[in-house]
Amino acid sequence: MKPKGLDHYKDAGKRAMQWHAENIKKMKQCRFDTIAVHGIYSMQEALDFNQGSIIEPIYMSTSQAYRDSDEMEAALSYQIPTWCYSRIGNPSIYYMEGVLALLESYGAGVDASCIATASGMAAIQSAVDQFLIEDPKRPNAPMNFVATTQVYGGTFQQFAIRKEKERNIEWRRVINSNDISEWESKIDENTRFIYGEMPSNPAQAFFDVKKIVDLAHKYGLPAIFDSTVATPALLRPLEFGADIVVQSVSKSLFTSGFGIAGAVIARKNITTNIDNPEMKADFCAYLKQLPNRDNGPNISPMNAIMALNDIRTIRHRMDVASRSTMTVAEFLKDHKHIEGVDYLGLKEHKLHELAKEYLFLVDAEHDEQYGSPQNRYGHLMSFRIKGGAENTRKVFDAFQRIWRATDLGRIKSVATIPTISTHAQQGEEGRKLAQIPPNLIRLCVGMEHPDDIIADIDQALSTLDGKTISVTSPEYSAAGASSARLV
Repeated sequence: MKPKGLDHYKDAGKRAMQWHAENIKKMKQCRFDTIAVHGIYSMQEALDFNQGSIIEPIYMSTSQAYRDSDEMEAALSYQIPTWCYSRIGNPSIYYMEGVLALLESYGAGVDASCIATASGMAAIQSAVDQFLIEDPKRPNAPMNFVATTQVYGGTFQQFAIRKEKERNIEWRRVINSNDISEWESKIDENTRFIYGEMPSNPAQAFFDVKKIVDLAHKYGLPAIFDSTVATPALLRPLEFGADIVVQSVSKSLFTSGFGIAGAVIARKNITTNIDNPEMKADFCAYLKQLPNRDNGPNISPMNAIMALNDIRTIRHRMDVASRSTMTVAEFLKDHKHIEGVDYLGLKEHKLHELAKEYLFLVDAEHDEQYGSPQNRYGHLMSFRIKGGAENTRKVFDAFQRIWRATDLGRIKSVATIPTISTHAQQGEEGRKLAQIPPNLIRLCVGMEHPDDIIADIDQALSTLDGKTISVTSPEYSAAGASSARLV
């Protein structure tokens, strides 16, 4: 077979990239739900390459074969699009990355790209580590980053242990994230990025996104936000100027709970004081081609496609779950055994008015059901039990319908006590900084009818009145059988 030559493959690659760019341009003109359903997988691609499959195929292959040495050379030198090795790229992963890039940039008027990772924690590491490198102009200068203390427990550990303790990179902690002056007081010439989580897990911390972005850019720093709890159905930080968004896709986006996944989504041409033009131009493409290629934190094709199928219904699920959570929060706020409820949707919450400016169900104004903008505050809430940690455990142990697990975003309602689970490792002092007391239960409301969730919470709270729950109920006999098998 006569070699076709490098130019042949480079020209073909240019045509393919142009076609995909045109397809994405057309998709960006669609509504949120259409993007979530179709993503970047087109009918033409299905017919030309995937035997007409209307659903994105799972490419369970480690690598791609090439027609000849010229095509391999062009591919491995990144001169043409390639799936050379699934640690770097794979069609199934590409489909997931494409839909998340479009959803997070929806309505923002910017181009964005995405890189999928094996977990939300891998996404956080991928997003921040690129900025924690030595400045050749200032060798041996100390590095720091500014981030809120109201973050997921794993994030706290990554920042406090993996970054600060092990690598001597200072985490400058912001206690009151809604105080812009506190953020600014932490920034100096050695600061590399600003990081926040909102709404935070589980304390429901919130801050003015636009003001924090403007502050970061004032000092030439990237603004990085974990938007896992809101999802792009309720909040898209890129719309307010953010540079990078982190998603623990394992949660609400991957609602079935069948797998673990994470994602980094970044606008093109991010702000940073790191002199790296390639990284600035397309942060996620840079990650894929270089750091994550070498470090290998990327997702598997199977998890990517399973997550993609759950993502298709994200707007409708977040709408229903948010309304159900509001109903549960309203029930709890006046209950005699409840010390307090943390849910941004409650008018009594100190940050309600600020959250009201940012958290909206996307496209509600174009929805026949609503026809106008609708605030939605998500499905994560927490509540504090009167009587301290002992009473909290009694109530928690009495749940019959709500699952006890360190999980959130499931289609089933799930609860945990953060001080003994998700935030246990950060210690008492760290939990105080994150505003997580021992009598707090975190609840993520699922897609059950809210009446049944309330009934379960109510019967669990009744244990504080001296009522007991029969251990011979169907729920408990099944659990007992499982435990017996484990023993």
